[in-house]
Amino acid sequence: MAIFKQKITWIGTVVVLVVLVVFGAAMMGSVLGTKPKDVPVALVVLDQAANLPNGGTLAVGEMMKMKLTENKEMPISWTIVGSEEEARSGIDDRDYYGALILPADLSAGVASLAGPEPKPATVQIIASEGLNAQAATVVKQGLGQAMRMVNADLSKSLLDQMSKMTEQVPISVAQALLAPINVQEETVHAVGTNNATGNAPGMLTQIMWMGSLVTAMILFLAGGNAMKGGARRLSTIAMQPVAGVVITGIASGFLIWMASSWYGMELAQATETWLFLWLAGATFYMLQSALLNWIGIPAMAILVLLMFFSMPLLNMAPEFLSSASHDWIYSWTPLRFVSGGLREVMYFGGLDEVGSNAAALWSIAGAFLILLVASGLRKAKAPRGEAVIAN
Repeated sequence: MAIFKQKITWIGTVVVLVVLVVFGAAMMGSVLGTKPKDVPVALVVLDQAANLPNGGTLAVGEMMKMKLTENKEMPISWTIVGSEEEARSGIDDRDYYGALILPADLSAGVASLAGPEPKPATVQIIASEGLNAQAATVVKQGLGQAMRMVNADLSKSLLDQMSKMTEQVPISVAQALLAPINVQEETVHAVGTNNATGNAPGMLTQIMWMGSLVTAMILFLAGGNAMKGGARRLSTIAMQPVAGVVITGIASGFLIWMASSWYGMELAQATETWLFLWLAGATFYMLQSALLNWIGIPAMAILVLLMFFSMPLLNMAPEFLSSASHDWIYSWTPLRFVSGGLREVMYFGGLDEVGSNAAALWSIAGAFLILLVASGLRKAKAPRGEAVIAN
């Protein structure tokens, strides 16, 4: 019982609970309960209304457009575009996770099912796997389910109409009536083999963060030893970013080589991926080294927490996140700029496709480089217990 009378026992219990709260929020709070919402998808309606033998018209495209856009249960935000080329361009520009293309002969194909030579039209579903694999799955599953519902409704309606005209239905027509509209799925910006189902950018980001953190810690300690040996503070700290950039360049190159050679990761843009990862590593190093030089060893706690809070978000589409996770963490964490930039390099065509993510990293690197060098202008604190000798 004596152990329960010790203050440290109860203080330790509180510390354990605080640790569980912090790391629980980092590892679970950001991902549990998340669900897709307002996933941007392009809708292209090229369908031309078809004339029916009874004098009426059939406009399947407009009917589908109305049903899809008015359906509030689907986690999709529709954008109506005028052509397939415009939709594909939007996917390439990372504006949409996918597209649904309703062809010009959609109504004519459905109307043909009542005749002797049915020719069902083909609707196209396009999903961008490279932008986010989870969102691409949502697009395929959501649109696939919608098309099955549309097919079921059209099949029932056509069977009811034909039963009034004849009791016998040709086999070819009966088969076509099972699926009045054909569905073709296409995946663009595929992630390739051994890319952790599209999560490789987030994985590389996490590993590079740890490599840069070790680099920052080693050079911080080395700088401290050099200054104890008589080296000037400003010149010593000024050399840290130079050494850091060199080491992160070597580390990022080794990481790319290890991923492809040891683990078979398919990297269509290996050199450009290395160059961007080098920028990422250098940015991480500037941030980490600046905090270490200004705050000291306690900065490690901040940096480790930043990593743990950021990790669950790196491979998730922002549309999947809660408002709190999106606004309080995702919107500003530097790790997400790296993960997003790597997706652009690896799956969208290389460095030419990198936009705001690279600009954000250059800005972060520049700001923390200034802070790092500025820390060299501070006066070093005298060690505790050191006697001050007056003249």
